[in-house]
Amino acid sequence: MRVPAHSVCTAIREDIVSGVLERGSRLTEELLARRYGVSRVPVREALRTLEAEGFVRTRRHAGAQVAEPTAQEAADLLEMRLLLEPLGAARAAQRRTEAHLKVLRGLVRLGQERARTGHSEDLRSLGGWFHETLAQACGSSGLATLLTQLRHKVAWMYTVDPPALPAECWAEHGAIVDAVARGDAERARALTALHAERAIGQHRLRFPGPADLPVGRSVDRPAERVRNSQHAVNIASSPN
Repeated sequence: MRVPAHSVCTAIREDIVSGVLERGSRLTEELLARRYGVSRVPVREALRTLEAEGFVRTRRHAGAQVAEPTAQEAADLLEMRLLLEPLGAARAAQRRTEAHLKVLRGLVRLGQERARTGHSEDLRSLGGWFHETLAQACGSSGLATLLTQLRHKVAWMYTVDPPALPAECWAEHGAIVDAVARGDAERARALTALHAERAIGQHRLRFPGPADLPVGRSVDRPAERVRNSQHAVNIASSPN
């Protein structure tokens, strides 16, 4: 039975994100095929996909290896996420289905309950499911795929501290869902932009490399740049 390449791709990606396959480590088709119990064909296809996503790099005479992103590249990822997640929420307000709303509301209820009772161990996975569902609700397979890839790469490059006030975080999730349910695209965009900005401060590079950063550059700058370029427009368009 031939294992689909996308299943192998998912397995390799998860091992890269979790650090099982370390940055810079060599990736040979033979060893990966043995590791995942598959033939070399789906491994080869998976490596091509992961290279396109930025998780793998192929170098002449060295073959495939796990990519080693710089601090600059990591900061750029956060900036892209700050720009695209509000767009996804706005599209979701226009294109979501009742099934999407049902799942989103259920996740918010669970998150608020866990936050209220102090069961923080479930909140990270619930938050991931919330943002994944919100991305799927945007009605654009291309945008949803891009948002999913961004989340995977951010999880690879950063550790994320839990929010100091998880109840407030889930109140923000609830407000986003309310805007999406009402079809208020600008409100959904503005609330998601604020939520994403606040979350930036919880991100810490897994592999800090001061030499990779230009003089005067900080990984907090993406939030500042987005705030200066479009945040005022978003806030002005949202009701008080």
